[in-house]
Amino acid sequence: MTPTEHRHSIRKNSLHLLDYLIIDQHGLQTTYSMGRTLDVSENGLKLETTQEISKGDTLLITVGLEEDLVDLRGEVIHTEMLDERHITGIEFQDISVNGRRIFKKYAEAFRSMQTNNS
Repeated sequence: MTPTEHRHSIRKNSLHLLDYLIIDQHGLQTTYSMGRTLDVSENGLKLETTQEISKGDTLLITVGLEEDLVDLRGEVIHTEMLDERHITGIEFQDISVNGRRIFKKYAEAFRSMQTNNS
């Protein structure tokens, strides 16, 4: 089964562990857990977890990119099951200027790696 494309910007494949806290649609903090990124962009990321996350929930996320830790807030814009894992698309709502700079630098590095490998 191929995941449906929901992105509005280019994302680069990447695997990074992150931790997240789910805030449900009623504003209640529900689950604190870990997952991994499947890809990232300046505007969002795709997350793989063992926990179900509902569309419309908000996630408080801390992700490590190289030697940088980035704290961000994002809204779940889509979710699906794939091979017994939950795949969740997150659109950033609140990310610092420095965090956005780090994500942009990271995406550019992946673009250049793919160009060099072509």
